[in-house]
Amino acid sequence: MQNDRVRNIKKELLSDNWYVLNKFTFDYLKEDGTWETQHREAYDRGNGAAILLYNKRKATVVLTRQFRMPTYVNGNEDGMMIEVCAGLLDGDDPEDCIRKEVEEETGYKIYEVQKVLETYMSPGSVTEVLHLFIGAYEDRMKVGNGGGAEDETENIEVLEYTFKKALKMIRTGEIKDAKTIMLLQYAVTHKLFG
Repeated sequence: MQNDRVRNIKKELLSDNWYVLNKFTFDYLKEDGTWETQHREAYDRGNGAAILLYNKRKATVVLTRQFRMPTYVNGNEDGMMIEVCAGLLDGDDPEDCIRKEVEEETGYKIYEVQKVLETYMSPGSVTEVLHLFIGAYEDRMKVGNGGGAEDETENIEVLEYTFKKALKMIRTGEIKDAKTIMLLQYAVTHKLFG
């Protein structure tokens, strides 16, 4: 796809440590017909997938809790975040990725997933496209403890809440993660729990 309002794009690598940070300098055609030079930084961490695991019969959802340093340094008192299961694609198909992440993080082995949304979570600075899924789980699908992959230093706690409690946790501020809020709201608007 080409945008005729953007030209002379120059890319400068600023960091390739944890993920990739590039500085872009480009000319942008304004509404008045004049060109202006702009500078933007874009953080490229790859694309990802996330899933809301739900059990209709028990009216429950499975979430995770883990330490998130960026939230800690920005005022999240203990740095812990309650989130849906998620991970980076790392070259995998989004559906394959999310099935693998579910087993690694939660210990559940699921087969059926349904993609419901695709979103840019922070389009002003991050290139990531996040593929959002829902998937039903049952107790019999539990094949491990979860907690994350050993080599990824995740230290994930697996949580099972009633759907009502999870919604209340949005209102109380216990759940602040955008992808989690979006998927829980999707469950409300699409009446996953009746």
